[in-house]
Amino acid sequence: MPSVQAGTAGPLTALSPIRLEFAQKAFIVSGGRLLLVRKSASDPFHPGRWEVPGGRLEVADDLDLDDHIRREVWEEVGLKIDPGPPFHLWQWFMPDRRAPSGGRIRVVAAARRCRPVTVDTSLENQDSGDHLDGCAWVPLDEIRRYDLIPSLRPVMRAFLVPPR
Repeated sequence: MPSVQAGTAGPLTALSPIRLEFAQKAFIVSGGRLLLVRKSASDPFHPGRWEVPGGRLEVADDLDLDDHIRREVWEEVGLKIDPGPPFHLWQWFMPDRRAPSGGRIRVVAAARRCRPVTVDTSLENQDSGDHLDGCAWVPLDEIRRYDLIPSLRPVMRAFLVPPR
């Protein structure tokens, strides 16, 4: 077995760095409809595709996980919500644009069932990084017709299975 010397690049240290981040996605249902958001044409990863509101945790600013999901939903669609329990965990990888050596970000995410406190949506609070250009309350039986971002598809299947 080859020796490992401190400070030399071995097979693991030669890989691009991976940064870990946490995200939450809100599955908000009102009147048998789920709120979906559409990525704009300027979105660098999934232009024109649909997903649910949510995003990555701001470690220094979000007080707790409920505060985090409330902030994300407010920023993206202007709704106040009552966060419910998580029902699914998953992960995806994306390029880390901040890393000079082309690193990656591993995003670990939790999907949560949420109840809307308000139902009138607005895209006015989003920041430029959200890349959203629309939202829609979609009947649950029509969701499969929407072009969802690929990482959300298994989560949506888990969401649509009736709880036991």
